[in-house]
Amino acid sequence: MIKDSRRLPLADWQLEDSDRLKAIFQKKRGQLKLTQEKIAAELGDGVTQGAVSHFMNRRTALSLRAAAVFARMLEVPVAEFSPVLAEQLEKMSSALTPPQDSSPSKDSVLTAPAANTPFPAGDDVKAVDDKYAFIPQYDARAAAGLGSENSHVEIRSTLAFKRDWLRMKGVNPQNLIVIYAEGESMWPTINDRDVLLVDRSRVEPTSKHIYVLTSTDNGTIVKRLIQTAMGDWIIRSDNNDEEYPDRTLSRSEFNEHHILGRVIWRGGDL
Repeated sequence: MIKDSRRLPLADWQLEDSDRLKAIFQKKRGQLKLTQEKIAAELGDGVTQGAVSHFMNRRTALSLRAAAVFARMLEVPVAEFSPVLAEQLEKMSSALTPPQDSSPSKDSVLTAPAANTPFPAGDDVKAVDDKYAFIPQYDARAAAGLGSENSHVEIRSTLAFKRDWLRMKGVNPQNLIVIYAEGESMWPTINDRDVLLVDRSRVEPTSKHIYVLTSTDNGTIVKRLIQTAMGDWIIRSDNNDEEYPDRTLSRSEFNEHHILGRVIWRGGDL
């Protein structure tokens, strides 16, 4: 089960970020006519005033996405309340801005934005937030082989994806998570330790697509689902090796598996 970062103790620097953020908010809210409800609305659907309060009261660690919104609303650079996150943004800027002589592919989403739309530099957090969605990156493993047991899962970081690309895919960033593949059963489509972008809103199986599933017996797996003419489901590995045979499940057996989401993108070493 995925464990939300809000349940984990905050590091000392995150506690200090919270204190600085609260002090800035209290100082500027009157001048800017700012409320926690307004900030919650900017953070997106489903974010409550209480969640905003948690950021400023040592209960929830700031994400890059939240830091960008707070900086824009409070009209201050991220570094004023979180030097650590400001440094991460700066490093991301350097890593994601392509060199002048590069020729990134049109559809690249993670590390090579188009040359005419470089990753915004420095403290231009509004430009960063407008162009990129920061997807939570979990240390969970989905086995491309035997099932993985994810008894304790935490958010490690975030990965940046271009919002234009996500809109083209018809997905909502709030429904996305990043996890990792483990094993060789989905080779050559998915390799061991590949990054998987999973849409958690797509939990109804569609034949021939790849899903992350979990069950009591098999743990968490990533497989292609194939529906038979009789309505049963085949859990299939893309690797044709006899070590990875098909598993055919009746509709009742298939209901014992819980679909966590559909894999919509993978990234990894060649």
